[in-house]
Amino acid sequence: MDNIQSKKLLNHYSAWKYIVLIVTIIVMLFSALPTWYGENAAVQVGAKAGLNLTPIELRDKLKAQGIEVKRIEVKQHGEDKGQTLIVLNDDSEQTLVKTLVSSMVIEPKELTLALVSAAPSWLQNLGFEPIKLGLDLRGGVQFLLDVDVQPVYQAQADALVESLRQFLREQQIRGASVRIDNTRDDVALQIAIALSDAAQADNSARAAVRQFIQQSYPTWQLTNADNGLVIKLSQDEQSKLRNLTVQQNLQIMRSRIEELGITEALVQRQGEHRIRIELPGVQDPAAAKNVIGATASLAFFEVKESGSVNAQVLKDKSGNPVYVARSPVLGGDHIVDARANIGEMGMAEVNIHLDRIGGQKMSEFSRANIGKPMATSYSEYSRDEQGKAKQTQEIISVATIQSQLGDRFRITGAGTYQEAQQLALLLRAGSMTAPVTIVEERTIGPTLGAENIENGFAALGLGMGITLLFMALWYRRLGWVANVALISNMVILFGLLALIPGAVLTLPGIAGLVLTVGMAVDTNVLIFERIKDKLKEGRSFALAIDTGFDSAFSTIFDANFTTMITAVVLYSIGNGPIQGFALTLGLGLLTSMFTGIFASRALINLVYGRDARRHVRV
Repeated sequence: MDNIQSKKLLNHYSAWKYIVLIVTIIVMLFSALPTWYGENAAVQVGAKAGLNLTPIELRDKLKAQGIEVKRIEVKQHGEDKGQTLIVLNDDSEQTLVKTLVSSMVIEPKELTLALVSAAPSWLQNLGFEPIKLGLDLRGGVQFLLDVDVQPVYQAQADALVESLRQFLREQQIRGASVRIDNTRDDVALQIAIALSDAAQADNSARAAVRQFIQQSYPTWQLTNADNGLVIKLSQDEQSKLRNLTVQQNLQIMRSRIEELGITEALVQRQGEHRIRIELPGVQDPAAAKNVIGATASLAFFEVKESGSVNAQVLKDKSGNPVYVARSPVLGGDHIVDARANIGEMGMAEVNIHLDRIGGQKMSEFSRANIGKPMATSYSEYSRDEQGKAKQTQEIISVATIQSQLGDRFRITGAGTYQEAQQLALLLRAGSMTAPVTIVEERTIGPTLGAENIENGFAALGLGMGITLLFMALWYRRLGWVANVALISNMVILFGLLALIPGAVLTLPGIAGLVLTVGMAVDTNVLIFERIKDKLKEGRSFALAIDTGFDSAFSTIFDANFTTMITAVVLYSIGNGPIQGFALTLGLGLLTSMFTGIFASRALINLVYGRDARRHVRV
């Protein structure tokens, strides 16, 4: 009796383990199902857009333009209450529908391009969504942008030069001049302080300058030169400024894409000073390209008299010179909102809303300068023939301050209403801290994306079919256990890809799925071969199962652990398609171990493991 009991306990799982296994597979199956149904292109109209049409009226207007929609629904509950969703039959009409609907609403910025699940409503109500597809599968456009950090260094150097000149005047140090060294390629990183013979003879002058630099600008390196001093930005500070600049531009890019109403966009850093943007589902990249690559910003200046010493000269739209202060009252970084509008005189204007600090600065400046003019400048960066960034700055308006201004006011001179709208969008999304240039643009059509999906999953189905057939023929009765485990592995893997936030399936990701099929079966092959070895040694089938699983575990774990290290490294340093491959590879390792060891053992225990006298050919 004790002998029989011990044999039964060799291959025995508690009931809760079977419950965990069954619940896991069921939940992952429901999570994977929406991917089977796919997605439909849609246009979301926000509740604040001002769409004064019923779904039937909206459908009729679109039908009059030759556009058939699958359905139009208005959200009645939750955070999206009042939102209208237009689900389309043809994905290629998404941009056209957005353009048409934008003329029917008050706030076009409330319109968003989206993709919605085509799964039944009961499945959507459970909270399950399809797997997000990458650019190579869904189609869309990809931009690679180069961030030019040289103007940031130049701005740091200009600020230091101005500060040094003011210090020399205050200290009444004569015979000293400050200039940026124009003989070097890194002109913004080195400043020369030339001292006359009399100034060099006065050691206190040199010491005072050194002390000022060391105390006020410790990130600049100070060295002696034949005729004075040389100041250079340290390498550490250059690296910090570069990283900060790229990170700020990343945030601004994300804000601009949100303003465009594009969902599921991927914006990430690539290398030291490049940004990669993927916009899946975007069919017309022109609007996105104009906004993403733009570097427009505003600044407000005090107007100076002609010939003033502390003034710089900027030109207005007519080419006339305008003398303004060297430093602006405030820049575009203090703008939190901007809206285009038509003024009382029928001219386009932009209503500006400043943050608290910006509002305080503007209030103090305007209170002290009532009756005096203030200039608004518009600046943007472009590339010259040599590929260097060049800033273009012009005065778009000069207005007399009639009363004290606060954090809300309006400016004119932005051009047409469309130009004012474009300027308002850029100001809302933020001004670039450094100019960016689109160095690469790739467009993938939806037809090519669909073809990639078809070919990729055909390869996955073929590989899986051949593997299932081989396991069934080679291992016979145990082969079906491996096949059930393999199918469960795919279900769990697809379910995880749909559940994990930020997970995106790419074409290389499908290659990772195909590779997972081989790795999942490899786990069962190792276990079954160990079981066969134990049977050849004359052990009972129950004991062979128990020792086979135990002895194979360490080999399986070591092999999967080393591969997991590779997957983690690929995901950490890779981007886009490489990350897609690494993601499916890593998840596939985890699911193959779960199904190959836990699920396979549960099935074998349930069917074969309880009868110690039974012998099965494997």
